Amino acid sequence: MSAKKVLFITQEITPYVPESELSLMGQNLPQAIQEKGCEIRTFMPKWGIINERRNQLHEVIRLSGMNIIIDDTDHPLIIKVASIQAARRQVYFIDNDDYFQHREMTFDENGNDYEDNGERAIFYARGVLETVKKLRWCPDVIHCHGWMSALVPLYIKKAYYDEPSFRDSKVVYSVYNEGFKSTLAPEFANQVLFREITPADISMINYPADLENLNKLAVTYSDGIIQNSETVNQNVLDYARNLHIPVVGYQQQADSFADACNALYDEVLASAENK
Repeated sequence: MSAKKVLFITQEITPYVPESELSLMGQNLPQAIQEKGCEIRTFMPKWGIINERRNQLHEVIRLSGMNIIIDDTDHPLIIKVASIQAARRQVYFIDNDDYFQHREMTFDENGNDYEDNGERAIFYARGVLETVKKLRWCPDVIHCHGWMSALVPLYIKKAYYDEPSFRDSKVVYSVYNEGFKSTLAPEFANQVLFREITPADISMINYPADLENLNKLAVTYSDGIIQNSETVNQNVLDYARNLHIPVVGYQQQADSFADACNALYDEVLASAENK
């Protein structure tokens, strides 16, 4: 049997950004899953605070060059990569001059959410999926971390469902006690629409979108949910259970958490085979 292929789409990874619950998970979980014999790929945004020279990022010319269209505007997609030598793995970075260069992460130096955070999330999600297509790599499981990846389950199930790279992929979404503080721009719901996605597909999004409903959107199109923070929005977990989606509760020990994630990957893959 060939090794499971797991794609990690995460918001933060240390040491590229400061340590946080998200960034430590972004570093440690892919490593633990790789050590279990899985083949992995890892993506994160190329936040403006990342020092490219210190972290030895370089552009991958063969993967860069396409445009992501949002609101009829072309946004060039730039792909960079760096190696975590001790871990023997690479991290791919999604970059764009307007969305990421010379900026903080999801909020500015004054602690305010960026007004175009919704557009940035759209660009990030679609940028990762287009890059994976170019890599000609077909993940069995796609594990999304952080609200910046919340659109990936929707795009996989509704916009990229017939792409060879994702036709058989199962999506797992991790819920954290983090996110933007206010709401996304009023035009966000229209900006999300792409290919076969219709307004009915995102009917749970408020106008403007808040964090709870963005997480519920991710849950709607996921095959499994993981509670990554000890305290999260209970409404989101209850929503998943009402949809009969498997939910893995919070795991305090790192080793047991990696085991629980790997078991969930096997569960969602097995359920697909039994259908």
